[in-house]
Amino acid sequence: MTVLSDLLSSLFERGSGAARRGDWSRRPVADLADAVITTQGETSGTILAEQILSRYAAMGDADKLSFLHHLAGAMNIDPAATRAALDAYEAAPSRSSYRAFMAAAEPPRQEFFRRVNRVQGATGALVAMRGDLLRLGRGAPDLEALDLDLRHLFASWFNRGFLVLRPITWDTPARVLEKIIAYEAVHAIDSWDDLRRRVQPDDRRCFAFFHPAMPDEPLIFVEVALTRGIPGAVQPLLAEGRTALGVDAADTAVFYSISNCQPGLAGISFGNSLIKQVATDLAAALPNVTQFVTLSPIPGLMDWLAGENLNPGEDDLPGAAAYYLLNAKGHSGLPRDPVARFHLGNGAILHALHGGADLSQKGRAQSGGVMVNYLYDLRRTAERHEAFAGAGAIAATSAVQSLATAAETKLTKGA
Repeated sequence: MTVLSDLLSSLFERGSGAARRGDWSRRPVADLADAVITTQGETSGTILAEQILSRYAAMGDADKLSFLHHLAGAMNIDPAATRAALDAYEAAPSRSSYRAFMAAAEPPRQEFFRRVNRVQGATGALVAMRGDLLRLGRGAPDLEALDLDLRHLFASWFNRGFLVLRPITWDTPARVLEKIIAYEAVHAIDSWDDLRRRVQPDDRRCFAFFHPAMPDEPLIFVEVALTRGIPGAVQPLLAEGRTALGVDAADTAVFYSISNCQPGLAGISFGNSLIKQVATDLAAALPNVTQFVTLSPIPGLMDWLAGENLNPGEDDLPGAAAYYLLNAKGHSGLPRDPVARFHLGNGAILHALHGGADLSQKGRAQSGGVMVNYLYDLRRTAERHEAFAGAGAIAATSAVQSLATAAETKLTKGA
């Protein structure tokens, strides 16, 4: 009888929820959000969440911004209640007083996001919502605080234990390959033939992280070239009609393009895990591959030179790039260049600079055609990561250091 009662109750709730769907559809979406927090029925909560997500997706930017401000304000913590709960816990620490403090200190909007995330497809929708938040909310203190809540939740929902590493090949479903083309952020993929050249030859690899809740949406992917020696230019790697290298002849894996795919996951780090996992897997599968390097852009170089009123000649650009990577700092005291921060933070070492390495329009505009190899020595990445994270220590070869030292005098004279 209990089982039958539960089934009937569930069916009744489902029917009642469906009947109320029309009523909710005429209510402001902010009211629906408030109701998600208070509703006790799973089915009615699902109906509310589905309507919120569908209506939010159809909004223009102004309405999206208004809704985000509602979540930030109406679902914020109550400072007085939080202070009182903390005082009670401090006066008499116990399981119950700690639970009360935790409940007071967590803003209701975190529970809102958790409940909405129960709906099929909600994880991707919430990632897109955070993308809107980052795009629309810059400089608004309440929305920046709201972002911390989403970032906190995403750090758990997208931790490495939930991520799946999948190879991207020419046999990967077209709906995923289309997204690889669209999301490529470093070296644009111009056509399906261009994509084929990057994933089909035996000396090319591509890997992406996926999340089970977003199975057809790559989160981040890396393109790899297997080469003989460390390359100093990207165009030969991408050239049409090039001759593929036999895998047995390769001794180097070159990570020549790493693309984050979801703006709403900015600040949620996958790249460190991706590179190390791919390098580990390649080392196990291809024992002859013993070097793991990037061929990376230097996206901030030309802007920095312009800001410093420096104009080195083309031959001097690699030295200027070495000096920039070792010495130009951002507000945090870390390297100004975002790609440098990423790879050095992962425990890589600045290995070599190359002039005329990227002759594309984008490569010339960002870095005067200069590219850099960051080398991943898997035996020392942890040590170098700790040194960078703790003291900002930048690992660089003596050749890079000498190049930067020689460039300093020229840059100073040219200033």
